[in-house]
Amino acid sequence: MSLQCKSYMGPAIRATFFVVLAVMLIVSSAFAQSDSNPKWDLFAGYQYLNPGGTVPSAFGDPNNPTGFRIPAMAKGFGSSLTYNFDPHWGIEFDLGHNWGSSNYETTGSAGPRFIWRTEDANYFVHALASYNRLAVNGLSPSNGIGVILGGGMDLPFGKWFAWRLFEADYVWAKHNYADFASSNFPSLRRPSLEGARLRTGVVFSWGGAPAVTPAASCSVQPTEVMVGEPITATVSARDFNPKHTVTYSWVGTGGKVSGKDTSASIDTTDVAPGNYTVTAHVTDPKEKKNNEASCSASYTVKPLPPKNPPTVSLSASPTSVVTGGTVNLSAACSSPDGVPVSVGNWTSSGGSISGSGNSATLATTGASVGSVTVGAICTDSRGLTGQASTQVTVENPPLPPVDKALEARLALHSVYFPTAQPPVKDPNAGLLASQQQTLTALAADFQTYLKSKPDAHLILEGHADPRGSVPYNQALSERRVARVKNFLTEHGVPEGSIETKALGDQHNLTAAEVKASVEQNPELTKEERARVLRNERTIILASNRRVDVTLSTTGEVSARQFPFNAADSLTLIGGRQAAAKKALPAAKKTPPKKGPPKK
Repeated sequence: MSLQCKSYMGPAIRATFFVVLAVMLIVSSAFAQSDSNPKWDLFAGYQYLNPGGTVPSAFGDPNNPTGFRIPAMAKGFGSSLTYNFDPHWGIEFDLGHNWGSSNYETTGSAGPRFIWRTEDANYFVHALASYNRLAVNGLSPSNGIGVILGGGMDLPFGKWFAWRLFEADYVWAKHNYADFASSNFPSLRRPSLEGARLRTGVVFSWGGAPAVTPAASCSVQPTEVMVGEPITATVSARDFNPKHTVTYSWVGTGGKVSGKDTSASIDTTDVAPGNYTVTAHVTDPKEKKNNEASCSASYTVKPLPPKNPPTVSLSASPTSVVTGGTVNLSAACSSPDGVPVSVGNWTSSGGSISGSGNSATLATTGASVGSVTVGAICTDSRGLTGQASTQVTVENPPLPPVDKALEARLALHSVYFPTAQPPVKDPNAGLLASQQQTLTALAADFQTYLKSKPDAHLILEGHADPRGSVPYNQALSERRVARVKNFLTEHGVPEGSIETKALGDQHNLTAAEVKASVEQNPELTKEERARVLRNERTIILASNRRVDVTLSTTGEVSARQFPFNAADSLTLIGGRQAAAKKALPAAKKTPPKKGPPKK
């Protein structure tokens, strides 16, 4: 590329930069567009021009011309007149003139202009077709055609006056110097000017639609209320600058007015009956003129009619019920003022309640024993309410009657253990089959008894015969009473219904007590009683290897009779007499002789 071409492109690049800058400013400010729209804009101000071209030198040979670079012209003025079709588009007529070093250039152009007006600045771009007259010292003036592309920025000081901060344009023109350069030199014969011009000055605006006075309209809803009823006031404003934020204020002649926006509430509590007004003021704080509008609306406050709350009463049937039962509830409600009423909001402090209107049902499943409070609310058509409550008693189901025979059986039990049983290594041993049967029956009887006497409990007292040491006997009696307790809980007796005491050998039966028990025991035959007395030592020891069972609700303790379990005790001395006689025919031989009893 030649140096001459480069010199042509420099101004074009600079002009293009300014155009792009102007477009970017327009886009960045698009959010703040103003609706101001004068009919005419007139610009007048200073203009700087760099023609940006090379022409044939004066007084040269046309067949061998030399180029002359047109210098920049710092002296000049420019003006333009624009007719605006709408807030954005207009037709612009432009005139510019620059001179210097005996050279001058004059342009007259016209074309469309696009402008974006904001609160703080106006940005524009234009594209103009131009007539260009160029005069270079020593050459005849040349008339050419071209275009002007560019834009700028105005700072308004009101609607009618602005300062053009800058205008930057790319100026292109085509000229004909055929008399000064032959066809062999096309760039000098028909040179293209690619220059740039800069402007600054003032802008005057006039015409357009006159400013519209802002207005506002107010309304209230409802327009008539009773004392104490609220009113809502609203305002609708128009013809304010839509880009500005307006403020609202409210005043009223009756009641308390609350609101800072397009709506306000009026509290008429304690307001005397009469006619009142509410007024809204709408203000645009950014505007200096035509920045306020106001409006008013009227409303009437009427005196209150008498208002008596409804009365309500509740009834329950039945008033007491066993847990799990149901109660029918009914409400009687009326208004002293004769307005419609309705019952609802049934509540209860226990159980669950269902139903609506004047009747409901209380289900006491899950309710605690005691008093349950049931309530309901009656509401009239004016919103006044009355409430009432009633009490329902929830009771436990009646306990079944006490079976005296069952109670007697539970009160008279003792369980017997073999010598040294249960051992330390096997605390679950030592409970004979017959004693297990006794305890199984006892557990079943006691569980039945709890249904009538839920607070009853069993007291287990463990004993040991005197042959061991005191510590040994104490530990042995603890194991015995623990074994009985475990057996009972395994068969359904609640652990919390059992108390235990380990007495060791502190309360052993004496020989006289055992002998008296044997003689008074109706279960023994004469032969068995005689046999027991002959083995008195063995029986005394067996009688003290026991756990006594006491039923706490009766206060009785196990009777010290020998033996409750006669069959088990008699095995120590040959068994029951009837069982022995029955076994002889079956075995067809006399029973073997037993050795001395084991201690």
